[in-house]
Amino acid sequence: MKYIILVLAVFSIYLLSAQQPDNEISASVLESFNAERLQINKTGMTILGTWAVSNMLIGGVQSFRTTGATQSFHQMNVGWNAVNLAIAGFGLYSALTTAPTADVWSSINAQKSIETTLLFNAGLDVGYMLGGLYLIERSKRGGENADRLLGFGQSVVLQGAFLFAFDVVMAVVHQKHWATLEPTFSLATFGNSLQQSTLQMGFAWHF
Repeated sequence: MKYIILVLAVFSIYLLSAQQPDNEISASVLESFNAERLQINKTGMTILGTWAVSNMLIGGVQSFRTTGATQSFHQMNVGWNAVNLAIAGFGLYSALTTAPTADVWSSINAQKSIETTLLFNAGLDVGYMLGGLYLIERSKRGGENADRLLGFGQSVVLQGAFLFAFDVVMAVVHQKHWATLEPTFSLATFGNSLQQSTLQMGFAWHF
């Protein structure tokens, strides 16, 4: 009986191997797919960096031309976007220096990692907006810091709203890009897993 199982296992492996050209993803296709993913990141980081520089330039000038809540609004824009610029710079550098991989599992992990990060950030962005609304509400109580709280709150709401839109759009674009090759990824990984399981079963019965 064990020899029959072994023969069936070897035969199954042969059939899977015969179908392998349909299941495998060529290195050129994988590299092209990952190059497009990196290009999406480059575009996104360029947009984020442009937003950051614009806010810093406008905010820097207006901080000296305005007073009260408006001045605080521009000051917060400058500080907030200094962080955005650093993130955009690091992300752009990473996208420019990362070579497109031709490995299936690395491609899947990279894709899922960026999607998870973007959705997590979108959740944080909602928190930023709620925090900004709290500062605005807190400013209504008056006091010597009322203008600062109002300006800071308005800035945080604006920046949070932009980042939320940015992260959601980036996540959607990445998901659409992933959908172009997802069926092939699923078929390839399923075929490889089935082949390994069949081989292990055959050896288990043989020994």
